[in-house]
Amino acid sequence: QVQLAESGGGLVQAGGSLRLSCAASGRTSSAYALAWFRRTPGKEREFVAGVSWSGGNTYSADSVKGRFTISRDKAKNTAYLQMNNLKPEDTAVYYCGAGPWDPRNWSRGQMPYWGQGTQVTVSS
Repeated sequence: QVQLAESGGGLVQAGGSLRLSCAASGRTSSAYALAWFRRTPGKEREFVAGVSWSGGNTYSADSVKGRFTISRDKAKNTAYLQMNNLKPEDTAVYYCGAGPWDPRNWSRGQMPYWGQGTQVTVSS
């Protein structure tokens, strides 16, 4: 089992920045990727960005490329999502997931382990 705890969400004006954190605990001896997803009411969970176990490989959705950057601190078992130039359409609950490196399943919103989520609200 892997436990995930997200933090860093909040309210920000359009054009502003936030940094989300995802701290992993539990079965941290296993190699797993960490990824961010988001969901708005009435919509399916949407993949945002993922980072490999080593932190050397990343993969992002086209909608956030150039604005969001994912990174990972292996020593702290923590992944970060730096979000810049935020737009009102980025408003969502952001979830951290842990599991195999599998962008195809990520596009379906699938991950074995999930955090509770953190709310991000971008005002216009």
